[in-house]
Parts: sequence; C-alpha cells; structure tokens
Amino acid sequence: MKRLPRLAPLLLLIAAACATNPVTGERELRLISAADEIAIGTENYAFSQQGQGGPYTVDPSVTAYVAEVGGKLAALSDRPDLPFEFVVLNNPVPNAWALPGGKIAVNRGLLTELHSEAELAAVLGHEIVHAAARHGARRMERGVLLSAGMAGLGTALGGRRGADVAVGGAALGAKLISSRYGRDDELESDRYGMDYMARAGYDPRAAVSLQETFVRLSEGKQGDWLSGLFASHPPSPERVARNRAHAAALPAGGNLGAEAYRARLSGLFATAPAYAAAAEGETALAADDPATALAKAREAIAALPAEAAFYTLKGRALLAADDGQGAADAFSEAIRRHDGYFLPFLLRGMARKDRGDAAGARADLGASLALLPTAGAHFALGEMDRDTGDADAAIAHFTAAAGEGEVGQRAALELARLELPRQPSKYIAVGADLDERGMVVVRVLNHAPLAVTGVELTVSLAGPGGLSSPPVRLRLDGPLGPGEGARLGTAIGPIGRELGAAPVRVLVTAARPR
Repeated sequence: MKRLPRLAPLLLLIAAACATNPVTGERELRLISAADEIAIGTENYAFSQQGQGGPYTVDPSVTAYVAEVGGKLAALSDRPDLPFEFVVLNNPVPNAWALPGGKIAVNRGLLTELHSEAELAAVLGHEIVHAAARHGARRMERGVLLSAGMAGLGTALGGRRGADVAVGGAALGAKLISSRYGRDDELESDRYGMDYMARAGYDPRAAVSLQETFVRLSEGKQGDWLSGLFASHPPSPERVARNRAHAAALPAGGNLGAEAYRARLSGLFATAPAYAAAAEGETALAADDPATALAKAREAIAALPAEAAFYTLKGRALLAADDGQGAADAFSEAIRRHDGYFLPFLLRGMARKDRGDAAGARADLGASLALLPTAGAHFALGEMDRDTGDADAAIAHFTAAAGEGEVGQRAALELARLELPRQPSKYIAVGADLDERGMVVVRVLNHAPLAVTGVELTVSLAGPGGLSSPPVRLRLDGPLGPGEGARLGTAIGPIGRELGAAPVRVLVTAARPR
C-alpha cells in the first residue's frame, strides 16, 4: 500500500488520457493525440513511399482513380478530422498499407489482382479503418508502454528526421508498414470497412469474396502475397466467416463496378507484359545473371519506354557486368523520366564515386538522401569525407549509417576508427576492485567493434575533499580484440577496506585502433 502515493500521478495521467475510439465507440487509453497522428503520418508518408518503390508515375490516371474511390469512402468514415491521402506505388508485390493520420498507399501489384471497383473499395475501406480506428497509433502506444514506460512517449513522438536500409526518421514509417496487425484490428477493419462500402453504395459481398481469395492464396503460399499483404494483414477462415455474417446484415445489392474497373485501369493492365519482363530481369539479377537481366530490361523498355524503373534495372545489370559508364548513363535516363525516386540517384552516385567523379557523386548521394535517408548513401559520403580529411563530417555520416546489416556494421567499424582516439572512454569500459593483498586492480573491457591498442589510464583514490592520492598512469600496450578485457595491477594500496569507502577514479585518456 505504501507504493500507491507514487502511482497516483501515473494513474491520474492514465485516467485523463482515456478517450472514446471514434470508430468502435469503445473507451481506450490514448497517449497520441489526433494532431500527433496527423503529424506522424505526414512526416513519414513521403519516406515510406520511397522505401516501397516510389510513386507510380507512368499513368497518373491510375492514382486519380484510386484517390477518387478512396475519397468516397473517407468522406463517409468516422474520422472527418483526418486529411486522407491516397497514392499508388510502383511496386509489384500485392500490398496496401495505412499510416496514422489517414495516409494510405496501394501497390501497383495489388491493383492488377483485383477484379472490380467494389474489391478496390474493400481494400481501401479496410485501410481507412486502420487509420480511423487508430490501429497504427495504438500499436505505437502499446510499444511505448511495454518498452519505455510513460516517459518514452516524448521519444516516440519527438526527434523525427527526415540502405538499402532506411535510417533515421524514415525507419519509423518502415516499421509501421511492416508490423503485423493483430486479430482484433483486422476484424474491426473488415467490419467497419464493409460499413463504409455499403454507405458509399458498393456491394459489401465483394469484401467477402476478396477475403476468400486471400485465404486460398495464403494456403497456396504464393510468394508475392506472403511478402506483401499477408505479412501485415494475415487472412483466415475466421475473417471470411465473420465478413460473410456481417455482409448478410447489411443492405442487399450495391455496385460491383467490374466493367468500370477494367476500363479505368485498362492502361495498367495493358502494360502487364512489360512489367513481367522486368520481373524476370530482377530474378535473373538476383541469380547473378546480368546478361539475362540486361536483355529483360531492354525488352521492358521497348514495350514501355516511359517507365523509369526499367532504366534503373538496366543500370543495375550493367553495374553487375562492370560497365560503370553504361550504368551511369542508364541511371541518368531513369532520373530524366522520374527525378522523384531515390534509387537511381543513389546508384548513379555510387557509380560516379567508383569512377572518381567526387563532385557528381556528392550531388547524387545528397539528392538521394533528401528523398530517403539510407545507410548506403551516408556510408559512401562518410568514406569520401574520411578520405579528404574531414573527420567531423565523416563521423556524422558514419553515425547515421551505423546499425544492423552489412553496411551498418561497416559504418560502425569506420566510426570507431575515427572516434576512438577522440573519445576513448566511449569504447573502453573501466572499473576497479581489490586483489587479495588489498591493492587496487583496474579492469579494462573493449566495447569497440575492432581491436585496440595503446590504452592509457589514470587511476586515483577519490576522497571527500578531492583526490586523496596522486594519479597513477597506466598503459596497456598489448592489443585487445572486440569484447576482450584485461586486468592491470597498480601500486595503490593496500587499502584494507571496501572500495565504497575509498572510491577509485579510473579515466581512459588514450586508445587507438590496432
């Protein structure tokens, strides 16, 4: 009972944060406001599009049609406060996603798998509910409570910045998109999405038939679906049964719009052979067959010369064939057709860097970072700054790139090389205890991702009025590998009592990479 006074402020805060869910009408804990939802979605929408293939630009009427259908549903949703937006992404994987605040995307690869406007409405209605019912925001709130407590909310909402792995603020959107929705969230999105469909005049039974298709495809373990829609929106027979029962309770009839769908997306369906050729090229490139990849890229370009992604594929195939100049030219063609996607800038920057064109490489890598911060671009710029002697700039880029994956680990290594002489205590951990004679012994542990040498320390006893013994300088000349430690004896002592009564101060004054 003595702990209750300490918990009282927290309990009051939680009580004050309770609110009614705008879709379900249920009471829930709310730590992220509507304004924060909108800010999170807005700040991550562009980066999230970049990380998923970029906007589909060959036929703007496709995005206009999706936005038209989505707008009908959003206008009838339970969140008129959200500024809903819809985009089609140039991604062949069947998928759709929603960020907090009403930012919604549908992949080109999903549109070609649908059969009617009502099925499109089912997909969009489902994603609208994810945003309207705060499913993404609630996942963030649960993550805050489970990992960092109430104090972590400021970290979750603040400090957002705008390879290849996305880094910095761009990584938040990627995590929100890829996270798997729970059973309750999916059932809610199905149910209320069907309500929105019925309000807009669509036949809600299209949502049932669509889920039936999803279940069949998931049982067949179709690769594209497993890596896309099924990864974040798992289908199940339970969902089909619930949807069928709910559809029976809604007004019968409604528009299917199969003919309208085919007519409005006729251009997209007509280009399917070109994208199929490009997909074969991607497969060949992954199998280390650049010749076939190049042939498929040229086939796709001949069928649809306006598609910038085909020139990027061509450039990647030429890079794999060690034709750096040809690759740079292909990336330039991709940029000329669409200069709003990070990948051709990144790849042309890498190609220019390898050919010694420092100015061109810096311009391209900077342009790619403006569109999507990636570990690859930061690492390449860090290498260039390191080689020209600009250690501060190199450290900034390596810091941004350091993390998981091959590039992140290489960046962490280069960062340690540069920082170790400047900040040895960041990488070398020290402590002290007593040996059997009461003499002070210093413990040294290398936390750096590389071997270190030349470790220098100062050791002294700290008394209540300052130092109670002159500093003793120690040096460890032998190398310490990553994670290795050592013990160094000193001439301090014998103390004859616990170190807590006579604390030892150990400072790392120098270290360098081996």
